[in-house]
Amino acid sequence: MDFINQPIFQYLVQYAYQPELVYLAVVAMMLASGFGLPIPEEVTLLSLGWLTFMGTRPDLFPPPPEGGTPINMHHAAIVAFLAVVCADFLIFSMGRKWGRKLLFHPRLQSVIKKESIEKVEKWTQKYGVFAAFIFRFTPGVRFPGHLACGSMGMSPYKFAAVDCFAAAISVPTQIYLVAIYGEPIFEALREVKIVVFSLLGIAVVVYFGRRFIMKRKVTSS
Repeated sequence: MDFINQPIFQYLVQYAYQPELVYLAVVAMMLASGFGLPIPEEVTLLSLGWLTFMGTRPDLFPPPPEGGTPINMHHAAIVAFLAVVCADFLIFSMGRKWGRKLLFHPRLQSVIKKESIEKVEKWTQKYGVFAAFIFRFTPGVRFPGHLACGSMGMSPYKFAAVDCFAAAISVPTQIYLVAIYGEPIFEALREVKIVVFSLLGIAVVVYFGRRFIMKRKVTSS
């Protein structure tokens, strides 16, 4: 694992022994991702799993500082699960309160395409509460999907039950896999890291580029 000797990993290892700070960052990132930040929540979950892995392998990474406590794998999974579910339910509640006005708000048009809104509404009409399960596993439509579930009158209890079930499948799994099998997983990811970071970079550029263009159009009009 020569790549773990790169400066970025040597720098990140310090956070493997700051669980409170990391958990706070995870909650913030999940909320931001739920509201359309162009950084998939999977990136946050895998990063959390990696920090957890680093804290369990002092033989590979610099030893912990005196009194440092490594991130607990189970605590990390619980925090991430609660952060994801709370973010989803907050968005759902916004949809219930403000309805389709929020979905088609001009400020959101720079983030959510009209075609995506129409798609998630059709899925919600067709699949009912099961649509919430689909949205949880479909990056890019989670935000409009959860808004649509709320705006179309889905039962909050049914939404919460389905979303919790879906999150219980997807969220802890990613953290546990990386926390336990971090070495072989990241050896494989090393082969595609250039592609991954390139795609993330493009996504960020496109996101802010679209916001800039939309802002210019609004200003000029």
